[in-house]
Amino acid sequence: MFSLVSAHPPRPPHPPGSPAYRRNTNYGYYIPMNDGGSMLTEVPDTYPTGLGEPLNIIISAYSDSVVLQNTVDNGGLINYFQSFGFATECLGQHSGSDQAANLGDGHGWLNETAVIRWDYGNVTFGTCEETINGGNHFRYWIQNGPDADSGAIFIAASYELPIAQQHNIISNGYDLGRDWLVGNATSQSSVIPTQKLTNTSTYSGQTSFGGYTYQTSVNYISGLLQNTSQGINHYQSVAVNGSNAIDGLVAVMTVKILSQPENSSTSGAKSSYRCVSLLWTLAVLACTLTAVSL
Repeated sequence: MFSLVSAHPPRPPHPPGSPAYRRNTNYGYYIPMNDGGSMLTEVPDTYPTGLGEPLNIIISAYSDSVVLQNTVDNGGLINYFQSFGFATECLGQHSGSDQAANLGDGHGWLNETAVIRWDYGNVTFGTCEETINGGNHFRYWIQNGPDADSGAIFIAASYELPIAQQHNIISNGYDLGRDWLVGNATSQSSVIPTQKLTNTSTYSGQTSFGGYTYQTSVNYISGLLQNTSQGINHYQSVAVNGSNAIDGLVAVMTVKILSQPENSSTSGAKSSYRCVSLLWTLAVLACTLTAVSL
């Protein structure tokens, strides 16, 4: 578990932007609120105005530096996401509104780096199905600004309804989206019991993709988010049975690479794409175009 510490500890002289330096932080991440940031995103056009979505997962800077690189190559972040069933958006086309986050790193409010969607077992085209039918998805940001350069990845995870229902969030969808992602990233044999989680809960397990095997260790922590519905997007429908929209827990993930291909300069994804038929591909495209036109 990480201590809640100042975002501005003393730093020895060192060239900025070095991945190794980012990992030298003793904390795994810097707390956004310590320098004007927030653990809630900024969502446009909410009712009432000013609502956001929780940054409920952090990939710690204690992770291997390769994993923190925003790339599919050499076992990087995108390949890691693919190892537990998530992939980039349908045909590389972004859908939905952007959200912004302020990680307190000196960059201010920035739109998400990318949106990543559940791939339904097909890393090439499965996110098209998620776009249409809904499912688990997340946005992420990298804490790498001049004031707090940890290199940690901040994630806003949730489980959304189909596009026909405007991709609204399911009941308890922020906590469930977080926990189902953690369950997949740690290869759990049963569903993580969201209602029973505390700030002492831990999980670990392995996943593989493209010749890379990852070990993910997860600690749930409190103190970064509140157990609340206040300020939470879709709070009217997400909160269930008198509970708040979010439970205030954040899953901190530390990821290590256990094994990799002999030639690690080769993209980790190319050899692992699963083949699909042309007819299936055309059907997905037709459904996507139909749904978007509704």
